[in-house]
Amino acid sequence: MKKILVGGQAVIEGVMMRSPNYVATAVRRYDGKIVVEKKNHLAWTKRNKILGWPFVRGIIVLAESLSLGLKSLSYSANQAVEEEETLSTKEIVFSMILAVIFALVIFKLLPLFIANVFKKRLGLGNFTFNLVDGFIKIGFFILYIWLISLMKDVRRMFEYHGAEHKAVHCYEHGTKLTIKNVKKYTTLHARCGTAFIIIVLLISILFYILIPFKTGFFIKYFLRILLLPLIAGVAYELIKISAKYEKKCFFKILLWPGLLMQKITTKEPDDLQLEVAIKSLEIVLKAEKQLNINS
Repeated sequence: MKKILVGGQAVIEGVMMRSPNYVATAVRRYDGKIVVEKKNHLAWTKRNKILGWPFVRGIIVLAESLSLGLKSLSYSANQAVEEEETLSTKEIVFSMILAVIFALVIFKLLPLFIANVFKKRLGLGNFTFNLVDGFIKIGFFILYIWLISLMKDVRRMFEYHGAEHKAVHCYEHGTKLTIKNVKKYTTLHARCGTAFIIIVLLISILFYILIPFKTGFFIKYFLRILLLPLIAGVAYELIKISAKYEKKCFFKILLWPGLLMQKITTKEPDDLQLEVAIKSLEIVLKAEKQLNINS
């Protein structure tokens, strides 16, 4: 059986793993037991040919990942804590909406405002204006990720993130999924969502140059938001190509900022966390193997 493309994300006290036809979320409960939720899932891009078109699929994959991630987070949040502390889906959705608003203000509105101040005081041109805006945005993002990484709960999630990457590396290298084997691999991975975000931030600089320089501040801000789906689509294609040719010099350079950022967003996991990541991965691989046998 040929290698299956797998990926995932860290959740609260656990790991979600995804294969072409299944999603499994393994969580370490508050009582120490590992519980797993497995679901059939066919990628949205496979359900309709148009959704799988280049540059369209990136937007669809992003939306699908957010949807699956939200469901897995909801499940993990309610498994990892005592029953009386469980969160409703509405509470989690509300938290996500607040997070999006926060991101649009901190990583879009504020950098644009600061760049605008520089433009007026230093007489920046279109290119330098967008360059300043882009670097401020990247700086804010790195600072934010570093600050939240100091929080105990976030650090634990970053450890599970590292466990997810290690388990996937182990499988992709054809090594048996044991804690001892998984430990040997790096916590960094070229297909990580962190790399995707960094590439989005970098190529957005080029896209925003296309916005007429004399456009008003708020119109410029809303145009930046409207361009996000297109930027995400292009970034996805670059990540997809980069993962295939990651040993080529150009793509090494392209992936380097994202891999460097993963030094913050992934941490070395302990054996118990690796056990959870392995469990989640084994569930989807076993399901795929059974599906292959049946078909």
